[in-house]
Amino acid sequence: MSLFVGRFVGAIDQGTTSTRFAVVDHSGAIVAMAQQEHRQITPRPGWVEHDAEEIWDATTAVIGRGLASAGITPADLVAVGITNQRETTVVWDRADGRAVAPAIVWQDTRTADLCRRLAGEAGQDRFRAATGLPLATYFSAPKLRWILDESPDLRSRAVAGSLCFGTIDAWLAFRLTGRHVTDVTNAGRTMLMGLESLSWDPDLLGAFDVPAVMLPDIVPSVGHVARCIGPLEGVPLSGILGDQQAAMFGQACLAAGDAKNTYGTGCFMLVNTGTRIVQSSAGLVTTVAYQVGTGKARYALEGSVAVAGSGVQWLRDNLRIIEDAAGVEQLAETVADNGDVYFVPAFSGLFAPYWRADARGVIAGLTRYAESGHLARAVLEAVAYQTRDVLEAMEADTGLSLEALRVDGGMVVNRLLMQFQADLLGIPVIVPRVTETTVLGAAYAAGLGEGFWRDAEDLRSHWQEAARFEPDMAPEQRDALYTSWKKAVDKSYNWVG
Repeated sequence: MSLFVGRFVGAIDQGTTSTRFAVVDHSGAIVAMAQQEHRQITPRPGWVEHDAEEIWDATTAVIGRGLASAGITPADLVAVGITNQRETTVVWDRADGRAVAPAIVWQDTRTADLCRRLAGEAGQDRFRAATGLPLATYFSAPKLRWILDESPDLRSRAVAGSLCFGTIDAWLAFRLTGRHVTDVTNAGRTMLMGLESLSWDPDLLGAFDVPAVMLPDIVPSVGHVARCIGPLEGVPLSGILGDQQAAMFGQACLAAGDAKNTYGTGCFMLVNTGTRIVQSSAGLVTTVAYQVGTGKARYALEGSVAVAGSGVQWLRDNLRIIEDAAGVEQLAETVADNGDVYFVPAFSGLFAPYWRADARGVIAGLTRYAESGHLARAVLEAVAYQTRDVLEAMEADTGLSLEALRVDGGMVVNRLLMQFQADLLGIPVIVPRVTETTVLGAAYAAGLGEGFWRDAEDLRSHWQEAARFEPDMAPEQRDALYTSWKKAVDKSYNWVG
């Protein structure tokens, strides 16, 4: 009889808008899930903050509810994994573990001027060779520099070693285990880690004026970190992955050439490049995909889109033209097409492949004919257009042509969007049986770290297709729609600065 019969793996998925805890069995099925939203704090235009203490409280709450829903205790868990919104920056007191400033979210653009100053004559690619990343407000180092520059007291405490910095994974790991750690995938999104060395780079620390003493230890994505205390007393923390890398793991995209697209708050497409570091010339970022134990790191090219599901939230919370997220599909289906209306959701600039911090959201093509259904459809179609932007950049960088796209995330339940995505790309779009691949990937990483699953092949054996959307649009219509989208994108430029 297996040592693991009747046992499970836990996974914490700390996302941009909510925190979830899942219990996963050996077949890869999610047997219980608990979720809790947290506030989106926007004190000024372009600023987005979270309360790290609120996130911790939500994490403990969902752990309790998730275990209760599964009818188990921490003793029934072989391991727990963490996956998280990346780049979001937390600074906390090393002694008492309390956050000392609001967490600055990855969407926040307050560091635009700082990024321009740091770029200087070298431009946006000043640190790309070392980090794989363009110099942009998206990443953690400018956010951390801003926090320290704004408060001389915090900087002096940081230099003295009494403050810790970390992305959300490090924050949760510290509260769960007492260890100050982050994994290679999250460290690689700070702009402070060398892409090849997988260690903090002294030149980068100097450029961003960040004290090395406040940085966490960098560990592999898969492997034993420490045993938990508190709500998961005694459970090994054995997996940490940034959310998009976790989705790759959950989709079993573990071979070079495998690709996935996740439709969540933002939209993120990654293609696995194996042990090869591919520097992008088409507007993508080069990132660590994962590292198993002491093995070689695997890398990926990534296209990051800031607004996907959050565009639907904007319709719900700001415009109030739908009551819930599911209502966007019903509203969009009240019209036959987009009525020549295009929505460019540059709420915090445009990410890949444009990297335009000066862009802001626009609605283009409005006529007296336009109605709420056209706007709802335009918001959904914007997700698909941005995905095509990224896919074209990915194909340009790799020379590969995808034959199909594996998709996951909350928006894949929207059949109108998935069909339009297939139509616009001209390739099949495939939805897996388990669409919550981010939380599943965190579970896989943790379970792999403790021997609950044997290897990559064991993980692949659990992947199953649930739905397939075949393209059904004439190439001429596809190209005409995409041409109009590009015109709308042009209209979003040069709004700021």
